[in-house]
Amino acid sequence: MANYRSNKRKSNASGGNPDGQEVVRVRTPRKDNNEVLATVSSMLGANRVRLQCMDGIVRMGRIPGSKKKRMWVREGDIVIATPWEIQDEKADVVWKYTRPQVNWLERKGFLG
Repeated sequence: MANYRSNKRKSNASGGNPDGQEVVRVRTPRKDNNEVLATVSSMLGANRVRLQCMDGIVRMGRIPGSKKKRMWVREGDIVIATPWEIQDEKADVVWKYTRPQVNWLERKGFLG
């Protein structure tokens, strides 16, 4: 069996963060780019999601094609959204936070 690899990958029993280290750097929303934090409330299909933004507006979010395969978004995820200049009720999803990053945001007071 020439293609069989006997060295298996080590699994991390704790889940997300290897070695149990604390998250040091987290991307925060940039005010100059008009970015807001949002929670994905529902999946609409065709790369569209319903976002509950921190500024109190419910927007329809779009996952751009460049991020579609790399960023798997589910209900309840915390994301950064950029509202459209023309239609304020629509936005593009530009970043998705991992669970340790969400815990850091909660500790620092970014999530209300």
